[in-house]
Amino acid sequence: MASQLQEKYKKEIVPLLMKDLGLKNQHQVPKLQKIVLNMGLGEAVSDAKILEGGIYTLQRITGQKPVVRNAKKAISNFKLKENAPVGVTVTLRRERMYDFLQRLIHATLPRVRDFRGVSGKAFDGRGNYTLGLKEQLIFPEVEYEKIYKPKGMNVCIVTTANTDATAKALLKALGMPFRN
Repeated sequence: MASQLQEKYKKEIVPLLMKDLGLKNQHQVPKLQKIVLNMGLGEAVSDAKILEGGIYTLQRITGQKPVVRNAKKAISNFKLKENAPVGVTVTLRRERMYDFLQRLIHATLPRVRDFRGVSGKAFDGRGNYTLGLKEQLIFPEVEYEKIYKPKGMNVCIVTTANTDATAKALLKALGMPFRN
């Protein structure tokens, strides 16, 4: 079952972007490929509760079980051992991706204190957008009592757009509140 944002994309946004970007074929219109959520949990080396909190958070937010990422090599200055857990990540595609983006835009971002919009400069040059969140408690799904220590996360939105301008037009049409 398609989400509301996915239906809006197919019915309203594709024709709008075709006109705005001067495209002749609807398959040339940029679209979302995936959304990757990542939490770096370097402190999990000394405290296992932080890793459990990261897994709980991403599982509640996305509805998928996150993958635990391990260190590739040992770094003695950071007290890091090889194959020690240092982060968790989730990749969303299709319906879950659109559901998450809709909840992020309409329910989560407005809960940020003094929110005036997200930066329009966080594109990577290839049409992908990365958003950093300072703590996971802005998501309504996360219960404060079950969080051991508030942690931040990255949300990377991967699109098929070739340029930052077309990716920004796509995200703006989907409802992303840019401030600049």
